[in-house]
Amino acid sequence: MKTRADLMALLDMLGIETRTHEHSAVFRVGEGEDIKAEIPGAHTKNLFLKDAKSQLWLISAVDRMVIDLKRLHHVIGSARLSFGSAALMEETLGVTPGSVSAFGLINDEHHRLRFILDRALAEAPRVNFHPLTNTATTGINQLDFRTFLGAIGVVPLVVDFSAMSVIE
Repeated sequence: MKTRADLMALLDMLGIETRTHEHSAVFRVGEGEDIKAEIPGAHTKNLFLKDAKSQLWLISAVDRMVIDLKRLHHVIGSARLSFGSAALMEETLGVTPGSVSAFGLINDEHHRLRFILDRALAEAPRVNFHPLTNTATTGINQLDFRTFLGAIGVVPLVVDFSAMSVIE
């Protein structure tokens, strides 16, 4: 599994400018509001899911976005969704609960996960994610985020969660 240092080395190799803020551990949305207030850009919530057919999903959305998991499977064409186990999360993303983020896709070398990106996050000029640990937040600009995804072979499915529709 790739580590935070490996992630940072890849971002550096890609010429991606990052700004990382060290902080106390944050485990869920709503915690660390004082930390977020000091960091510019869109903050995220990230959900690690598994559907009834064992397909894995990672959702990255703006932290305040409401995601209706009971309806989402109709929008994305999956089977019914539920949260994936901590063991499966560590096996595929190399992170533990509280540290899930799109940066974890660096460890999904077999592309077992499908990545869903919130439209609001896809349109944000700057995005912030945990860099494989929940004791830091790393911000990058949108173009660089797309460069990162392209470098690891990930094409996001963009979903407008406010309208519950896929953006083509």
